[in-house]
Amino acid sequence: MSPTALALVLVAAVLHALWNLAAKRASGDGYLFVWWYNVASAVLWLPVGLVVLGRAGWPLGWELLVGPAVSAVFHIAYQLSLQAGYQRADLGVVYPVARGTGPLLTVLFALLVLGERPGVVAVAGGLVVIAGIVVVATGGARALRHRASTGIAWGALTGAGIAAYTLWDDHAVTTWALVPVTYFSLGCTLQALAMTPGALRRSRTGAVTAGAAGTGPAATAGSVLRRSGREIAIVAVLSPLAYVLVLEAMRTTPVALVAPARESGIVVGSLLAWWLFREPDPLRRLLGAAIVLAGITMIVA
Repeated sequence: MSPTALALVLVAAVLHALWNLAAKRASGDGYLFVWWYNVASAVLWLPVGLVVLGRAGWPLGWELLVGPAVSAVFHIAYQLSLQAGYQRADLGVVYPVARGTGPLLTVLFALLVLGERPGVVAVAGGLVVIAGIVVVATGGARALRHRASTGIAWGALTGAGIAAYTLWDDHAVTTWALVPVTYFSLGCTLQALAMTPGALRRSRTGAVTAGAAGTGPAATAGSVLRRSGREIAIVAVLSPLAYVLVLEAMRTTPVALVAPARESGIVVGSLLAWWLFREPDPLRRLLGAAIVLAGITMIVA
């Protein structure tokens, strides 16, 4: 990996950890929060993507429609699963499990569906990832273990989304040679458009329910924006920026090298979760995150 590609990926890893902290801090309806930051991302990044596309001579084709559309479906599933996990469990559990499950599922898919035979190191890496997840989830009181099991479930579901969009996006920017900034900006826009009907419906329902019950602030789009506007802005800027940096690195560097360096954010996120949220068992969870990172490195080696 070139120094430039390595720098891109490491910066992306830190940005990724930071926006996940913002998502964890968000309050209110998770769907509306995700919709808001997709809308904000589209507003910020679509003009940039169109400028890049225009400077390239407007190379329009069916790939530029299909690629972002499929990516949008995978990203929405990932985003909603991640936000649901953060609302129900600790970041120090959900984050490393989500980031470790993606490579693990890739190995299982190769074994069970494609009939491939990954090397011994890759298989061992999958076992190491599982061991790291076990370390993250065990220990502490019974209530803590129950909360950790909830985090593992949502983290695993999120990891499935990560595996899906990573494989698809890598195909789009390498095989189809789509420009990352344009590709991702169109994906953000399609995500916002696809979620808009559900956001409007949830906002209307929240307002009606709160008004009838007299229970105070409604779970509307406006209330989520007021309570979590700063977090929405952070995610809207840092999440696309982090991923565009990764996509740029993928253009010149095999995904097998990009993935482990990118996942170094697991350890950063675990440290920040303990520092900012005072989540329990910091040493155990940091050790588990480091083990998961080691397993990912083995899988993609």
